[in-house]
Amino acid sequence: MPAGGDVVIVGAGVVGLSIAHALASEGLRPVVLDRRAPGREASWAGAGMIAPEAESPGVNPLVRLRTWSAQLYPVWAERLRQETGIDVGYRRSGGVDVALDEPECNALVQAAGAWRAWGVVHERLSPADFARVEPALGPDVRDAYFLPDRAQVRNPWLLRALAESVRRKGGSILAEMRVDRIVRAGTRALAVETRQGILACGELVIAAGAWTGPLLEGAGITLRTPPRRGQIVLLHDPARPLRRIIERGHNYLVPRDEGAILVGATDEDAGFDPRPSEAGYRALLEHAYRLCPVLKRAEILASWTGPRPGSIDARPSIGRAPGFENLIVASGHHRAGLQLAPATAELVAEIVLNRATSIPLEAFRLDRAPMVDEASNAFRS
Repeated sequence: MPAGGDVVIVGAGVVGLSIAHALASEGLRPVVLDRRAPGREASWAGAGMIAPEAESPGVNPLVRLRTWSAQLYPVWAERLRQETGIDVGYRRSGGVDVALDEPECNALVQAAGAWRAWGVVHERLSPADFARVEPALGPDVRDAYFLPDRAQVRNPWLLRALAESVRRKGGSILAEMRVDRIVRAGTRALAVETRQGILACGELVIAAGAWTGPLLEGAGITLRTPPRRGQIVLLHDPARPLRRIIERGHNYLVPRDEGAILVGATDEDAGFDPRPSEAGYRALLEHAYRLCPVLKRAEILASWTGPRPGSIDARPSIGRAPGFENLIVASGHHRAGLQLAPATAELVAEIVLNRATSIPLEAFRLDRAPMVDEASNAFRS
C-alpha cells in the first residue's frame, strides 16, 4: 500500500478520473482507488454525448453545470492530446431530437421552449428538411429539431487519456482496490480501509458511482445513489449511414467515425445485476430500426450494461459531506456522468483548494430536499 496522498479518490470512473486530472493539473498528487479496472462500470456503458451550450443559462444550476462542461470539453480534449498523445474523440457532430407520436411531439415543443429561453441553438425542421440534416431518419418521425452544437467523446479513449495524464503528473491509480470502510475520527476522515490495508488521506473524495451511498452509510451519512441498469447495443455499418446523434426521449443513436453506432439506453431497476437482458436488447433494436430503418442492414456486434448512479432527484450530489471537514462527494450523475464530468471535476478542485466555486453548490448539497428540474426534461440523455 502507498503511504497515502494529498487527496484520495474512491472511484475511477469518468467522474473520479476527471477529478484526479483536475487536481493533478493543480500540482496535487491524487491517489485513485477502484474496485475493478478503471472505468469499467457506468462510464463504460455511456455513449459520450455532450449537451449543447446555453448562451443564457440564467440561474438554473443544472443548465449551468452542463454548459460549463460543454465549454470545457474541447479545452480538455486538446490538453489531453498534447499531454498524452491520445485523441479522446471529441467531435461536434450535431444532433437531431425527434418525436414519433403526439405526446412526444408535445414534450419536444416544451423542450424547445426551454432551449429558446436558455439560448441553446436549435432549428425546428419541416419534414421536407429531415433528409437535409439526417437522411437516415425513417417515415415514422413526425417532428424533429436540429441542435448543431451537440457533441460527443469516445468514453474508452477519454478514460485512457485521463488515467495517463494523472500518472504522468505523479498521481496513482490503483485497480482491484475495493474500499470497505471510511475510518473516521470526529469530523475528519482519517483513512479508507481496503482488503489490502489502510490508506491514509488528507482530503477524501467519494466518486464511487452507485456504490457511493452504501459506502457513506458506514460513515453515518445518508445519500441515495441507487443503481439504474443502462444497457447499450453496438451496431456496425461500414457505409456510415448516420451523420448526427439522434435522440428520442431517453433513447439515442450515436454514430462513430468508423461506422459503429451505439444504441441506448435502457433505465432498469435491476440492482447491481450486470447481465444484459433479452427484453432490453430487443427494445433497443426496435427503437433503432423504427427511427432509422436503414440500420436493419447493420451488423450487431455486442450488448453490455453499466450501473448508473441515481439520486433523489435529477441533480448529482457535489460538495462536502455534512459533519465532515475533509470528505467530499461527487456522485448521483445518473445518465449524465460523461456529460458533467469536467465541470464536476473543476468544482471539486475548487472545493479542495478552498476557492470560491464557479457555480453555487446549494442545489447539489447532499442534504437538499428533492426537487423537479426542467433541465432534466430539456436535456434528456
